[in-house]
Amino acid sequence: MRFLKVLGLVGATSVGLVMSGCSGEAGFVDTSEHPGLDGTHTAHAPEGGTSGVDSANSPIAAESGDWYMDGGEQLGGTDGYWGDEDPNDESIPSAGDSYHNVGTNPFTIASSDPQSTFAADVDTASYDIFRRDLNVYNTLPQPASVRLEEYVNFFDYDYAAPEGDAPFSISLDAAPNPFVIGTTLVRVGIQGTRLSQLPRKDANIVFLVDASGSMGGQGKMELVKQTLMEAVDVFNPTDSVSIVTYAGGAGVLLPPTPASEKAVIKGAINSLQTGGSTAGASGINAAYAQAEDGFIDGGINHVIMCTDGDFNVGLSSDQNLVELIEERRASGVTFTALGFGAGNLNDSMMEKVTNAGNGTYSVIIDDDSAVDYAQNKLLQAMYFIAKDMKLQVTFNPDTVHAYRLLGYEINDIPDELFTDDTIDAGEVGAGHNVTALYEVVMHGGDIPLPDGAPEPEDSGELFDGELNVMAGELVRVAVRWKDVDAGETTAASEVSQGILEAAVLDDFAAATDDFKWATAIAAFAEILKGSPYSSMDNLESIGSIVADDSKSTWAREEFAELFTQAIEIAAANNLLPVQ
Repeated sequence: MRFLKVLGLVGATSVGLVMSGCSGEAGFVDTSEHPGLDGTHTAHAPEGGTSGVDSANSPIAAESGDWYMDGGEQLGGTDGYWGDEDPNDESIPSAGDSYHNVGTNPFTIASSDPQSTFAADVDTASYDIFRRDLNVYNTLPQPASVRLEEYVNFFDYDYAAPEGDAPFSISLDAAPNPFVIGTTLVRVGIQGTRLSQLPRKDANIVFLVDASGSMGGQGKMELVKQTLMEAVDVFNPTDSVSIVTYAGGAGVLLPPTPASEKAVIKGAINSLQTGGSTAGASGINAAYAQAEDGFIDGGINHVIMCTDGDFNVGLSSDQNLVELIEERRASGVTFTALGFGAGNLNDSMMEKVTNAGNGTYSVIIDDDSAVDYAQNKLLQAMYFIAKDMKLQVTFNPDTVHAYRLLGYEINDIPDELFTDDTIDAGEVGAGHNVTALYEVVMHGGDIPLPDGAPEPEDSGELFDGELNVMAGELVRVAVRWKDVDAGETTAASEVSQGILEAAVLDDFAAATDDFKWATAIAAFAEILKGSPYSSMDNLESIGSIVADDSKSTWAREEFAELFTQAIEIAAANNLLPVQ
């Protein structure tokens, strides 16, 4: 059996998705090797970073050269992925979006480096974009838009509730990998204290609304209005709401106003109009100024930016905006980005500035998601239970030969900085899940090295640091975090938990439904992003897992429908495995 490792379409029906090319096959081009990203664990990533498809120097085209469909039909060339297609053609909805290709983590040899350290992440924007592309446009997402951990973390899992002093629990389980014989999957789960179990703090909220001309298309501003209208009904009467707008410049549409004055706030929301250029940095500064004017000691102080991210006046580079928000976050005000629309969505920028602002990043795709965000996610997104959360996973080198973290490529933290409490890490909101999966090779097993996979990381020297795994343990997970009101230099707290090698299940079939679901979602995300470790062979097994648990929640039921839709798109364009 041979496989076309491209899951995506060109033209009016879909956005392309790169999968590893099959070497030695006629009509295929091997993907080239590229330098990895900086960090202790180096992700295998294409050169160039961001992915937009509206220029002759498209990083997508640079990543894989000319692409071909079965029989040698060219998909893209030196003019960029879309070739002669007009990148502004509405039939290619996400052609002008900007994404950062995060790459794929390689295996690491445990004897030389048994520790994996990363920041917690509860963003869901990457999966939101998948939902947008399938639900709204009947297309498949660009591979660079896929951040695996955000697909997995979109779904809720039934982890144990927190006990004791920590505002979260740690859950660990492990089972054979159903997709790669001879490897084991280890799941790390964090469950935050739920919002219903916490006292409600007063909130000082500033909506920062992009009112530039680009927000006038695709119903973006109408979705912004709906999101804000729904949010007003969620706030307590004692909360404060402000609205700042920006286009060619920035202005205060609504000064700090008690949330009890719903008519006044909704009147301001209804008056929002679009037009002009986009001075995003001016808007950010004006929003922080409003938040600082209405600052509530001991409360929630949060800016929520609603935009497509198309900044073109003043500071506009990702780095400049990140530096601006890092400077302003010292005020104690946190920052969230909500993305809207397709075609000029600057996902790369919004993901970075949200991380810098200690917030969460989501994309609003339609009326239903506007309602869902306001009613179910808004308070979670700004009511943090822990900040600067880092996880350090230590594998027992006596048992484990190699391991690979699935996702979290942009959340990597050098192992030696785990105990450095000045490092900015991840924020976790009330009720949030954090799930991480590792693919593990035990001693005596072979490391999977499919075509295009990076070589395992191995310093060639034995690890000589301190190991905190206990006798008989397969792995131990340590979590460091700070209370939400702690300062940059405040000492963090730490807890840890291990799982015994004997606790690894003998059969994947015996795993919980949640374990199976997370495994299936991760495998599908690897296919979508074009991971060298992905395989179209897995689609049938993924589909079986999804079908078995598709009715337990609305999110899982919707994914089952989207999965079927994605397969139908691929089948209609001869992109599934062929004999």
